[in-house]
Amino acid sequence: MNKPPECIQIGVGGQGRHWCNAVVPRLMELGLAVPVAAVDINPEILPEAKTSLGLNDDQLYTNAEQAITEHKPDFINIVVPPAHHEEFVNLAVEHGCHILSEKPIADTMAGCCRIYHKVKKAGLKMAVTMTHRFDQDKQTLEREIKSGKYGELSSLIGRNSWDCRKYGRWGHFRHDIPDTLLIEGTVHHFDIIRALTGADAKTVYAVTWNPPWGEFAGDSNGLIIITMENGVQVFYEGNKTSATATNNWRREYFRAECDLATLELDNRELRVMSDLSGERVTEDKPLLEQPAWCNPWLGETFANWLNGGDAPPNSLDDNIQCCALLFAAIESSHTGNVIDVQDFLQTNLKAVAD
Repeated sequence: MNKPPECIQIGVGGQGRHWCNAVVPRLMELGLAVPVAAVDINPEILPEAKTSLGLNDDQLYTNAEQAITEHKPDFINIVVPPAHHEEFVNLAVEHGCHILSEKPIADTMAGCCRIYHKVKKAGLKMAVTMTHRFDQDKQTLEREIKSGKYGELSSLIGRNSWDCRKYGRWGHFRHDIPDTLLIEGTVHHFDIIRALTGADAKTVYAVTWNPPWGEFAGDSNGLIIITMENGVQVFYEGNKTSATATNNWRREYFRAECDLATLELDNRELRVMSDLSGERVTEDKPLLEQPAWCNPWLGETFANWLNGGDAPPNSLDDNIQCCALLFAAIESSHTGNVIDVQDFLQTNLKAVAD
């Protein structure tokens, strides 16, 4: 493209507000994207997007199809609950728009696979904003593990634990949906696990539950064992009803056991430890520095992709593996079985193929 791609923001409340206030304005400042409309089913919050995105009244819509038809954007940014992702992807495919979307791809594996086939068949570009993998501390840990300085990675332990037990504490819709821990939380950590281990998942076994004090319709806690295709073993704990926030959002715990050292990321502090010299050696590692992380960075990489750059690491082709692990874990939690993740993915892709 010879000019910055034009975009429509779909969803301006909740997480959409973050995109309107912090992400899209940054893309505008960098000359990487131009918003031409904003859409939300709630007309009362649309004026917020008008101000933050520099739009006029006639660029605010409650109907996405009307907005896309009238403005013909280069891409749409979908920031709505997962159950509604597919309907907006369908509109994008119909009108030839590229797609940036909140995670997961859809709220079911079948939906993810339908979207995958539709987008690939249409020859469109799509990326999924898996924010946490692209945070400063996780990127630093990934760099250190893959540096080779500490030898081969054998196992990875992860934890995300905090108090969201009261209804609405974690956003009302998350308290109403099934499998909320996995769908809305662990999906991020699955993405981080794939990045840190440098592999896709081979098998997964998940036990999930909701304690009596958790005001959730779906399971809010889980213990999960994953074997990666490169042999790395993973254990993950997710807890949304803890009495205290030991490792809440963006402050997760990951411990990587390598041949020559243990790398521990805890509450955004990274240290490397080894006793192999005969005494404990501990080194604190500074976090990487760059202009932007998380969604602002992902928005930038997506816009650069549309402008002829390389595909970002959160592309649809990569993210379908996160969804396979996510929904295989849900299948495991429902059935009590160990699930072969790659077989699960291929079976589901074939089931909805044209």
